[in-house]
Amino acid sequence: MSRIWAGVDAGKTHHHCVVLDAEGAKLLSRRVANDEPELLQLLADVLALGDETTWAVDLADGGAALLIAVLVHHGQHLLYIPGHVVNRASGSYRGEGKTDARDALVIADQARMRRDLNPLRPGDEATVELKLFTARRTDLVCDRTRAVNRLRGALTGIFPALERALEVTNTGPLMLLTGYQTPTAIRRMGARRLETWLRNRRVRDAATLARAAAEAAERQHTAVVGEKAIAQLVHTMAKEVMSLNEKIAEVYKLIESRFRQHELAPVITSLPGIGPLLGAEFLVATHGDLAFFATSDRLAGFDGLAPAPRDSGRVSGNLHRPKRYHRGLQRVFYTSALISIRNCAESRRFYDRKRAEGKRHTQAVLALARRRVNVLWALLRDRRCYQAVPPVTSAA
Repeated sequence: MSRIWAGVDAGKTHHHCVVLDAEGAKLLSRRVANDEPELLQLLADVLALGDETTWAVDLADGGAALLIAVLVHHGQHLLYIPGHVVNRASGSYRGEGKTDARDALVIADQARMRRDLNPLRPGDEATVELKLFTARRTDLVCDRTRAVNRLRGALTGIFPALERALEVTNTGPLMLLTGYQTPTAIRRMGARRLETWLRNRRVRDAATLARAAAEAAERQHTAVVGEKAIAQLVHTMAKEVMSLNEKIAEVYKLIESRFRQHELAPVITSLPGIGPLLGAEFLVATHGDLAFFATSDRLAGFDGLAPAPRDSGRVSGNLHRPKRYHRGLQRVFYTSALISIRNCAESRRFYDRKRAEGKRHTQAVLALARRRVNVLWALLRDRRCYQAVPPVTSAA
């Protein structure tokens, strides 16, 4: 039985495929369009070259999504080689040029020689949807951060006292800035009338907000050059931030609704500190399948919570944080650990014990996050929800 390896350097409009045999001889090198008829023809031609075919790609989504779908639907064995692995491996091949054909050759040859590559696991429908929703929310949050920074900068230019007094990420201060941006306008309105104006727009704690704005207005009686133009910009940017807040809330509802439908949602959210958003990000990072993580140590290594040794010569026991890990998954465990310190007595006791041992705050939180990896992995393995007191099992 002849075995072949097909490496594909994926792109947006075109892919390049190189096929190697067991001795590393090149059997095929072709550039194909990212279109289903072209990909089906490539699949047929590659399968005709050998009895057992292994495919390898350097992208897991994006431009390679159609190619991956075609290969999966036809039952092909597919491996994933990260782009940085291909880049580093290219240095060991002859020549210094970089072309799609060369990259495809490296991908195919690495798939032929290595045994530590992971099979590409396309997620189920729920995981794919959660990936899209969480990515959309991340984009909106980044847009809001930029908009808030621009708003703060503009408001500081004409009314620094009000910028210090307001938390412009909240709805109430943003509503205030849509109507009044200058100290003169706020003084003319007065604290009581401003409070009534805010109450009519259903702003929470309108009295405190109106009083803070009036006090800020009393501290500035000088008009800045260009105040009217900047005030108009503040008005526009405040509405922009409010619109982004509404979009983020809508996407969060979609994430929560889809996450609650997943079979693992009750188990994941039973662990203190993990809600629908962090739970959805966990499912996206792990594809909702722990088959790849045979042990909790492997899951901890994947999210960067297991230290990597840096030993050399007589130096041993030198441990450092790994350089390559899933930063999104680490954020899930780190953030949930921070939250659990406030609302979970067991997590608080663990954190206090680590602090008493002399660890800094970040070190103690990371240690707690590492412990929670073990707990969540065991819960998902047994398909049971978290209990503060472990269930008592009787010996047979």
